Amino acid sequence: MKHESFNESTEMYLKTISELADRDQGPVPISALAERMGVSNVSATEMVHRLDKQGFLEHTPYKGVSLTPHGRRRATEIIRSHHMWECFLAEQLGLPWEQVHDYACRLEHATDTAVTEALYERLGRPQRCPHGNPIPDAHGVTARTDDRSLAGMMPGQQGIISRVSPESTLLLDYLAARNLRPGRPLLYEERAPFNGPLIVVCGSERHALGEEIAAHIFVTLEE
Repeated sequence: MKHESFNESTEMYLKTISELADRDQGPVPISALAERMGVSNVSATEMVHRLDKQGFLEHTPYKGVSLTPHGRRRATEIIRSHHMWECFLAEQLGLPWEQVHDYACRLEHATDTAVTEALYERLGRPQRCPHGNPIPDAHGVTARTDDRSLAGMMPGQQGIISRVSPESTLLLDYLAARNLRPGRPLLYEERAPFNGPLIVVCGSERHALGEEIAAHIFVTLEE
């Protein structure tokens, strides 16, 4: 069952911290959290102190925040619900790949655990969301991925796009317009001079991608 003491804002903070921690492998700076949430550093700091007192995270001054086991468990429950709704909206309702993230963000906060698990069974126990991200299991365990962000690849390397993470509606719209999505082959051709964009080939199309976008695209490299 959902906890009555939780509200949408609290859940979004826990979910966002989890996503940023998975990406950066360390304490999440409050400035990065505030930027992702679209709030001021002051607002983010106030919420961090509140969640710290409630035992959901630990705040290390000048370094950032990390989820406690309790906070991590709650975050993965939200993420599991989110991905299950993405799967349902894409597979059962046929909604566009780039739109289901936004709808799932609204539904995840009003979903009891029983509904999440019913969706899991009805959908055939999916392991990944439409954007390629592994879905935490019912115990909060997320499978490890064997891929690399495009930003961490070297020119000449190629593989298959595995996932987009962290997801955002703006990013997904951008990628969908260029047909850059999981399952498609991608070649990192070169980087433009003077720290310019990454030039990639996907299918028969060439694209110039900034490093910030490249950091969200993960690729399973060819042997």
